[in-house]
Amino acid sequence: MTKLPSTTTSFSVAVTVILISLCLPSPAHALGSGSTLAVSYGSATVCAVVAAQPTQRLLCYQGGTIRAVEPNISFSSISAGQSFFCGIRSGGYSLLCWDTNFSYNSNFVPKRIYYNDTVLLSSVSVGSNHVCATTVQGQINCWRGDVNISKNAPSGELQFKSLTSGIDFSCGILTNNKTVRCWGINSISNQIQTSFANRSMFSITAGGNHVCGIDSNGFVICYESGQLNFPLNSAAFEYSALSLGFNHGCAIRRLNGSVVCWGSQGEYSVNGIRGISFESIVSGSNFTCGLTTSNFSVICWGPGWPNVSNDSVSLVPFQQEILPGPCDNSSCSECGLYPQSDRLCFGNGNICKSCQNVVPTPSAPPPSVEPPRSSSSPSRELTRGLLAFAIVGSVGGFAGICTVIYCVWTGACFGKKKVHNSVQPTITRGGSRAGSNGGAGSNNSPPSRSATIRRQGSRLLTMRRQRSGTSSKHADRAEEFLLAELAAATNNFSLENKIGAGSFGVVYKGKLPDGQEVAIKRGETAKTKKFQEKESAFDSELAFLSRLHHKHLVRLVGYCEEKDERLLVYDYMKNGALYDHLHDRNNVEKSSSVINSWKMRIKIALDAARGIEYLHNYAVPPIIHRDIKSSNILLDAQWTARVSDFGLSMMGPESERDFRPMKAAGTVGYIDPEYYGLNVLTAKSDVYGLGVVLLELLTGKRAIFKDDESGGTPVSLVDFAVPAIMAGELVKILDRRVGPPEINEAEAVELVAYTAMHCVNLEGKERPTMADIVANLERALDICDHSHGSISSSGIVSIASD
Repeated sequence: MTKLPSTTTSFSVAVTVILISLCLPSPAHALGSGSTLAVSYGSATVCAVVAAQPTQRLLCYQGGTIRAVEPNISFSSISAGQSFFCGIRSGGYSLLCWDTNFSYNSNFVPKRIYYNDTVLLSSVSVGSNHVCATTVQGQINCWRGDVNISKNAPSGELQFKSLTSGIDFSCGILTNNKTVRCWGINSISNQIQTSFANRSMFSITAGGNHVCGIDSNGFVICYESGQLNFPLNSAAFEYSALSLGFNHGCAIRRLNGSVVCWGSQGEYSVNGIRGISFESIVSGSNFTCGLTTSNFSVICWGPGWPNVSNDSVSLVPFQQEILPGPCDNSSCSECGLYPQSDRLCFGNGNICKSCQNVVPTPSAPPPSVEPPRSSSSPSRELTRGLLAFAIVGSVGGFAGICTVIYCVWTGACFGKKKVHNSVQPTITRGGSRAGSNGGAGSNNSPPSRSATIRRQGSRLLTMRRQRSGTSSKHADRAEEFLLAELAAATNNFSLENKIGAGSFGVVYKGKLPDGQEVAIKRGETAKTKKFQEKESAFDSELAFLSRLHHKHLVRLVGYCEEKDERLLVYDYMKNGALYDHLHDRNNVEKSSSVINSWKMRIKIALDAARGIEYLHNYAVPPIIHRDIKSSNILLDAQWTARVSDFGLSMMGPESERDFRPMKAAGTVGYIDPEYYGLNVLTAKSDVYGLGVVLLELLTGKRAIFKDDESGGTPVSLVDFAVPAIMAGELVKILDRRVGPPEINEAEAVELVAYTAMHCVNLEGKERPTMADIVANLERALDICDHSHGSISSSGIVSIASD
């Protein structure tokens, strides 16, 4: 085998990857290319396509139990990630995924993420939290996981002959010149692609941050972070297939189908499988499973597989033969027909021999690429180069440390001003990394789904500095009004000007002398306990809104504090509250043509999510709203949604841990059950409220509604909607006033539904972050403008949760 490349550059790349891997979540390694066998490593779930049956259905083994997979139809290719697996239906027109963490019933329930009967799929590849697939023509489509994976996916002009996926990246081999192209998180994908350079490749396989492959001359070469410890003495075309985990790898010998494994200090002994020939192998994070040639059964081994010791193996009790390859209508002219093809496919198509088992004619490497070395000893020039690089790197590292110390000591690297951006920064995330460039409207939107945004040291220092700074009650930008001015603006607070009520008082429409339309909230004036609560709400809103400036938060114009009067002045939201458009029938019938569009409803959800994300991740200090509901989401003249009413809001804790306020606060139907029951408040409490709002947008029903128009039992919207979404019956609960979604809209609505379902999980830790939700909603809105398919659930999804 050969490690890529044999220069000093590889040393720096390896060091970089090691540092990057420290910032990533737990490595994901049930990865690679599509097959008829897959493992979801997070739950040690093995799934396979059944052979010799009228239907090539799926079966899964999890926790000692064989579980059926719905629907009972034929599949051609499957692949798995951390907590889900996906499969392409026979015919290639549909792609379904299943969550292996859900155990609501004995079967896995599908979520359709792609449907197109003209653009057919040929193979699927699942990374830790994302999915990519190739079309029959060789184009790439990607969904889920980090938004950069789908945004950076190759254009339709490039055609790929194979595909593989790791953590936050995917790679493929181009059809025309057989070189490697990678996409996803730039810091990882660019390094992998650069390392393979222009080498002509026969096959490649990913595992976490590792990629190994067989080049056109038959040598195994790897880009990896120094943990696999693979042997360096393999012969040309010695191996036909590879499979990688976190710190181990396995390969099938071309000569006899036996398997050799390496890495992890001998924990992946193959003594238990000596003499066994395999058709295919796939690795989890710390175990490997293989499909045997003799009887098409599946066995697993390695320290991570339950109830197996070193040198032993475990038979997966499928009680069915498993397909060694997909059944399709191909003539198999390229590499020939697989033995027993007709029996295994039950007359429904053919299984073609794997071309990886056929030794191709070796081709000369590109002129610019050095032929692979088979020697394990580096050259003298390489040794000298590495030594020089180490010396220079040490000096550079020392200088960097000195720079960091200087920045911390002087404060030169930390901003002196509070962050009050009116535009949402863009986050670039891989694992737990976060950046802050761009804006809310930029195309580089915050990626998903499954890593927690962690505050960096400089930001923590800034937050502490600001929390201990000025205690001024009123901000510089909030204008102070006289009571007489506001009385004149509202026609002496007449009933005709009343437009609603907030957390501390009645809201009136007014017009200032300069012609500006405003909304004026007037608090209670009686000296009662209620007045004291309203005054606290007044202080809270004034304290928060006077320093928050974001296009998806209602802007505070000014305030009035005169004797017993407490008033707040906001920008006037011409189109009122989202609640009224969804639930006030008269309002809906008169003016809801704009709101009765799936695209508009998704846009409103995205606007609100961006506002809440700003509160959680970019306000300094962070803020928990505590009362997210549709009546607190207002719509301006351009139908842009803004979050309002900060009377119950609280500053987030200094640490990432939860904290316990004096008492739970919120609105019935929207309040987080964990917060209400245990009095534990986190940012995920706002996520729950937003999840209920998403369900309102989907169904048109109130958070608590009667099951009969003439009365009946009160029903929770969460209890009503979630079971239907899980059962794949979303269409039955959609708001009929909007009309049935079109094909591309259906995929977007499905994504919103699964996002909402994860948001209202009973446990806060199982809910996605706001950054994840924003990424999903951005994806859903983008789908409405295009005809391609989309992912339904995030791993949120796992997607989705942190």
